[in-house]
Amino acid sequence: MDISGVAAIVTGGASGLGAGTARELTAGGAKVAIIDLNQDLGDQVAAEVGGTFHKCDVANEDEVKSALAAAKEAHGPARILVNCAGTAIATKTVHRGEPHPLADWERIIRINLVGTFNCIRLAAAEMCGLEPLKDNERGVIVNTASIAGYEGQVGQSAYAASKGGVIGMTLPIARDLARDGVRVLTIAPGLFETPLAIGTLSDEYKASLESSIPFPQRFGEPSEFGRMVRHLAENTMMNGETIRLDGALRMSPR
Repeated sequence: MDISGVAAIVTGGASGLGAGTARELTAGGAKVAIIDLNQDLGDQVAAEVGGTFHKCDVANEDEVKSALAAAKEAHGPARILVNCAGTAIATKTVHRGEPHPLADWERIIRINLVGTFNCIRLAAAEMCGLEPLKDNERGVIVNTASIAGYEGQVGQSAYAASKGGVIGMTLPIARDLARDGVRVLTIAPGLFETPLAIGTLSDEYKASLESSIPFPQRFGEPSEFGRMVRHLAENTMMNGETIRLDGALRMSPR
């Protein structure tokens, strides 16, 4: 797909991987609409990339419908959807004799997995009705999983389950949408320089994590994630696959 002039939607685009993606798609000529809950950061990134911002809870059907409609009014129907919205917690299944709070576990699944599918289904329904491009392509959807979806660490049962779910639904949804010319892919990043991943890590602990990455021994940059998204959007043969973007890292139990 030639992304120049194409309307794109990036959920979680106010910071981190989403912001890196918004910048890279804009560099390729796409018209980007950002969906996020953080109004201040969302407005900042939208102004930077010359796009629009739409406040939205990705797991809320009505809010996503309204955000997609507003994005369509601004840029036309979207042919690119990138799902970066997500969050995480670290809680053991049993901690000091107490079971993992079910509401916390369900919240992570709702945002990371249900929210991703909610945006997919609603955006894909619009894409399927568009005029086809070269190779009868109508659109492309790129999701964000995590290497935790393969080897989650201690305390990551909810996060790993949510990201494993994103990985698991990638191929079936790609098959669902194949006849309509809508591609579906997922990126499973490792350790990246984002607020969610780094948080309040000390320099010492960050250095320890970096040393566990075979090569390159550093955290990934959001721009590198964004470049992968752009490549997947532009390479029409890429479909139904989950790509690890992790420097060959395999997470230890802790």
